[in-house]
Amino acid sequence: MQNSRGKSALVFCSTRKGAQEAAQCLSKTAASLAYSNPFIKSMQQRENLKDASLSCSDKQLQPCIINGVGYHSGGLVLKDRSLVEQLFLKGDLLVLCTTNTLALGINLPAHTVIIKSTQYFNKEKGLYLEYERSMILQMCGRAGRPPFDDTGTVIIMTRKETVHLYENLLSGCEMVESQLLSCAVEHLNAEIVQMTVSDISLAIEWLKCSYLYIRIKKNPERYGIKRGIPPDRLVKQLREICVQKVHELSDYGLVWTDEDGFLLKPLDPGKMMTKYYLKFDTMKLIVKAPGSSSLEDVLRVICSSAELSWIQLRRNEKKFLNDVHTDKEGKLRFHVLGENGKRKKRIMTREEKMFVLANDCLTGDPLIQDLSLSQEANSMCSNGCRIAKCMKEYFIYKKSYKAAMNSMLLAKCLHQKLWDNSPFLLKQLPGIGIITAKALQSAGICNFESLETADPRKIEILTGRHYPFGNHIKELLLSLPPKIEMHVEEVAIKRGGMPKVAVTLTRLERVFKSNKYHFADMTVGSEEDNTILFHEKIRTEEFSSPYTFTVSVPCPQNARVTLKIHLVYEEYVGLDVHTKHLISREPYLVVGVQKKEKIRGFHILPKDVHPISPHTTEATLTSVASKHNPLSKEVFVIEDDEIINPENKACGIKQAAKPTYNLAEMECPSFDLIMDESTEDFTKTVPQEEHPEITECKSTTETIFDHIRKKSHNFPTLTLSKSMESSYEPLLLKRRKIEQNPIESYAKAKTELDPEPSKVPSGKFKKVVTDSSDKHIDCRVSSKSGCSEPDRNSAWDDIIGYFQGMDPSKGVVTAPSDVSSRLKDYCRYISVDNQGQECFKSVFTLLFE
Repeated sequence: MQNSRGKSALVFCSTRKGAQEAAQCLSKTAASLAYSNPFIKSMQQRENLKDASLSCSDKQLQPCIINGVGYHSGGLVLKDRSLVEQLFLKGDLLVLCTTNTLALGINLPAHTVIIKSTQYFNKEKGLYLEYERSMILQMCGRAGRPPFDDTGTVIIMTRKETVHLYENLLSGCEMVESQLLSCAVEHLNAEIVQMTVSDISLAIEWLKCSYLYIRIKKNPERYGIKRGIPPDRLVKQLREICVQKVHELSDYGLVWTDEDGFLLKPLDPGKMMTKYYLKFDTMKLIVKAPGSSSLEDVLRVICSSAELSWIQLRRNEKKFLNDVHTDKEGKLRFHVLGENGKRKKRIMTREEKMFVLANDCLTGDPLIQDLSLSQEANSMCSNGCRIAKCMKEYFIYKKSYKAAMNSMLLAKCLHQKLWDNSPFLLKQLPGIGIITAKALQSAGICNFESLETADPRKIEILTGRHYPFGNHIKELLLSLPPKIEMHVEEVAIKRGGMPKVAVTLTRLERVFKSNKYHFADMTVGSEEDNTILFHEKIRTEEFSSPYTFTVSVPCPQNARVTLKIHLVYEEYVGLDVHTKHLISREPYLVVGVQKKEKIRGFHILPKDVHPISPHTTEATLTSVASKHNPLSKEVFVIEDDEIINPENKACGIKQAAKPTYNLAEMECPSFDLIMDESTEDFTKTVPQEEHPEITECKSTTETIFDHIRKKSHNFPTLTLSKSMESSYEPLLLKRRKIEQNPIESYAKAKTELDPEPSKVPSGKFKKVVTDSSDKHIDCRVSSKSGCSEPDRNSAWDDIIGYFQGMDPSKGVVTAPSDVSSRLKDYCRYISVDNQGQECFKSVFTLLFE
């Protein structure tokens, strides 16, 4: 009190416990003086201190406050710290013992500053070290702050062996040392990017021109060099420093060097590091990040960056951070996970602390209200935005689609302090805070589109504001970037060429009232191989609308590529335009089935019924003899008539265009096209590359039955069911040549038999059932359709006998002897209804081909 002249005083202690013990010691001394307490000057002050002590939650701090003394540290809860600060600002507390938490950024009315000790305990090295000179100066700067006082007093308490250091500091005679060596990599990279340094010799010359070279010669021990070394040895030391730093840059792809390590050239990652002023340790984390990094992975890289290493985890913050991380309301997007993949219950490191701070801040309505934590969150958002922009450019340079898009999104989210899915997107407009955003969100106005259609008077009622607040809010929308529509379509290419898509951007006409330009990133990426196919940065107000560009899509045969096209605005969240486009070069004909159409039930062949034809292979007959059914879940259809029967095309018969459908959406088996039935085993099909026209197969939206019956009136109507075994071999269904008049009914169809089956060329199919045969089946089945079971059996026997008596020389092959019994069993399986007649004819056609 003798040096403070009855004014307030700050006592800086090196530890929290030291601050608490110092305050308790002063409190006991003042309490022993009773009403002569030098820290209490009036009864009003005494009453204020008593009332304040009742609202204090720290039991050890309460008696100190009553005696006019307090202590302040990170160990106190937020409420107690705020109470102590307010009492000191009002002048009720004359003495405040604190750690270095009040040394930075806080303006307090302290006339006298006492530095109780000039040493602090370094956890990393495990010993006491002297405070940095900058920290000592910050503590001294708390004394005599305007406008509270025009003079101040500083008292430094230190050891005898270090007295001269602080005498020189106060008198301005302390020698300043160079700090270049700790950040030489960043500065050397900047010189290489600017082409000031292009080889090692120029790097040494640059280092000789620095203040570091002067201090190394004067005080080499300060920089790890022995005193008294000759000049040539000193130059060699500088060369080793340069070579070491260059090798570090080269190892991470920031600069290029020749085989001898002499020439130096900048690379794009090195330019990005200089452009965004990143530290080398942060750039190493970016280079090591995988190209498929998710949004969470990118955020973790930022939390581990060297730019945020000054943020530390304090003991008193753990409980509050744990409560925030519990996330009872489900507001946090990401959580800190343990090794077992479950959410951690306790925050243990500074990286985890920053991860929680970032997630809470980006919700738009943060729970953290503490001043120091809020400052750290704001610093993280500003520095993290800069780091994320560098990551975006780096991943674009590496053509990594997923990591680039996530970095792009996180950069503007950190800039706006909002996630892209936040319900408070309107906070991006000037004049709208969290209270106004919540009021609008409660009425469903949570994005720019809903605000644009809202009534101004309704906005005023919801927010409790007066006219013309609603009109003013609506006018703020004119400062946003213009809306842009995106259209994607495939470009017609020659056969065998690379697929291409044309993307068209159209700016919607509206009035602009913005004095600044807005930029957006136009990106086209492939989802399967995580590759960026196109990227361009555009100025949304000035590009020539409509703007069309073409992107070549590398898509191999028998594959598909999912393109994702994004227009991402650089600054605003919630305005981006996204679309997806599928490119497929799969050679399969996909038959579309309408989802709402009910498909009729199908009949299945019994396991002992097998199709036999003149082209049946030996392998197939062997499988029949061994009781293995050659049927399969796969159904194959021969190629389109325009390819197999070019005469149809010459006659002017045109096929309708058929749309293509996604295989994943189909609920029916796919159909592979084959040119014709080979005399070889059907498992040895012709290689696909020998028939490129196969890839031009088309599809239809009709059902399976409609599709087959339109193609051939003699095509079998049997299909397979889910109950068939997976071991069945493929069933090749043959389609007959389409007549010139496909509308003609089945009963009037005319079919010509080939008189010489042996001379029929390969690829042509013989029709073996004549009109009379069809009519005979119709007659037999129709006459017995309403009969009893014995009559029905006799009808089948009559029909079988009719067809077995046909002459093979006339184009019909007689079935084996056991066909009758197997066919009879199958025919009894099929009920004779409206479809029984047709199914029976189809079975007969199949068996006798």
